[in-house]
Amino acid sequence: MDVGVAELVADRADDTSSGLLAGGREWTWREVVAESASRAGWLTGTLDPARPPNVGVLLDNTADFVFTLFGAALAGATVVGINSTRRGAELQRDVDHTDCQLVLADAAHADLLPGTIAVESAPWAGYAGAAVPSKLPEPSSLLLLIFTSGSTSAPKAVRRSSGRIAAAARIGFTKSDTVYVSMPLFHGNALFGVLFPGLAGGSRIVLRDRFSASGWLDDVRSHGVTFTSTVGRALSYILATPPSPNDKDHQLRIVLAPESTPADAAAFTERFGCTVITGYGSSEGGITLLPSRRVGALGRAPEGAQIAVVDPETHQDKAIAEFDEHGRLLNPEEAIGELVRKDSLGAFEGYWRNEGADRDRGHDGWFWSGDLAYRDADGVFFFAGRAGDWLRVDSENFAAAPIERIIGRHPQVRAVAVVGVADPHSGDQVLAVIEAARFDPDEFARWLAEQPDLGTKWTPTFIRVTDALPTLALDKVDRRQIRCDGWDTSDVVWWKPTRDTGYQILTDSDRDAMRAEFVANARSALLPGTST
Repeated sequence: MDVGVAELVADRADDTSSGLLAGGREWTWREVVAESASRAGWLTGTLDPARPPNVGVLLDNTADFVFTLFGAALAGATVVGINSTRRGAELQRDVDHTDCQLVLADAAHADLLPGTIAVESAPWAGYAGAAVPSKLPEPSSLLLLIFTSGSTSAPKAVRRSSGRIAAAARIGFTKSDTVYVSMPLFHGNALFGVLFPGLAGGSRIVLRDRFSASGWLDDVRSHGVTFTSTVGRALSYILATPPSPNDKDHQLRIVLAPESTPADAAAFTERFGCTVITGYGSSEGGITLLPSRRVGALGRAPEGAQIAVVDPETHQDKAIAEFDEHGRLLNPEEAIGELVRKDSLGAFEGYWRNEGADRDRGHDGWFWSGDLAYRDADGVFFFAGRAGDWLRVDSENFAAAPIERIIGRHPQVRAVAVVGVADPHSGDQVLAVIEAARFDPDEFARWLAEQPDLGTKWTPTFIRVTDALPTLALDKVDRRQIRCDGWDTSDVVWWKPTRDTGYQILTDSDRDAMRAEFVANARSALLPGTST
């Protein structure tokens, strides 16, 4: 790590080209650096040197967020990106856990936490005109604490050093690029996919306060955007906007869209005429896969990186995936395992004050991603769910993601999530939660029976039809909540009492009977609502 983000910022001190557009204002790169230097002076003069120099930022995507972030890099401080979708005790827990000395917030967020510092008061105003520090912080200095999504437990704060961020930011952007940030800056997608690479390339950065599907194309067109990123279901929201004859009238070349479905990626390319790439980067930084244009792929391993799919129990490599002529996975049980990096733990810098989680990610000298995947003969990796998304039905283990891909092919299904819910006797039963334009249980059962790649144990016992899947930040599906709710929900739930029966409505008396079965088999602790 020869340089850090501080050097990337300082390198722009004399750059008079357009650097940042946000909130209807525009700054040259020289002005961006000047604003950042004033924040650096304020942080240096304000933070207690005897405590961790951690600063919480509770803002939408604003210029203040960017200036604080770059200023922290110059000052050797650490920015804690606070998830503004969290509330109450959980939000306070995030701030307390990361030892924030202060929290910056604007008027829209000030009431969420006591004692925040209002950005409107500009407490750094007295440092206007401060010079870039003559001695910059070491690249090893901690610049960011980024919270994980909290899909399996309380969110963990990932440590990311200035030097590691700078090293990963050089991805080929140039001054001729205009990059668009609409995903929240408290998340790695916006930071590592767009903002820091834009800084490294001296590109023009266009900042949207928050994602807007209806405003996306207008922004892309009016600002001459050449690259942007999305995550989660953002592509599907854009696709849901009314088509226009001008959909291809723009300069956008590439959209980075991890976690998008193959169907959405294909429809997006067809409608807007730009390339959609997926790629993969764990929040922890332990594994990065280079983007691939293969439909549904996570990507390829960088040259020399020892990235593999292994059995988490035996540590043996899983088999190469086999596909039929339609690209459907034929050997999921043999091919799916956990995605790991064997050659180095160096890219993973650990969590803040969480040694147990550090051990879980770095045991046996490997970095364990917690993601399930499979790999084809060409070395292309594909996502198969989270490690917690394994199901065990009739003593057979399988992952949820392949079932989701199959159900997602149904023409009426807009979105789907598959989880395992406890069986009253042993193992799991398959529950699928779907958003659908309409649901005909008999037609759906016939359609499932016609799918040649649906495993014999994969047919859902329960189909829950909902208006909207529960989500976390960035529209990631909240699987923990789905598992907790199970079949005990106000949504309409269809179920198959036996394998040979069709789907029928799950009634209150059916639920009572199942609860009695759990109690009779001493499995009441696994009832919906009692565990996550």
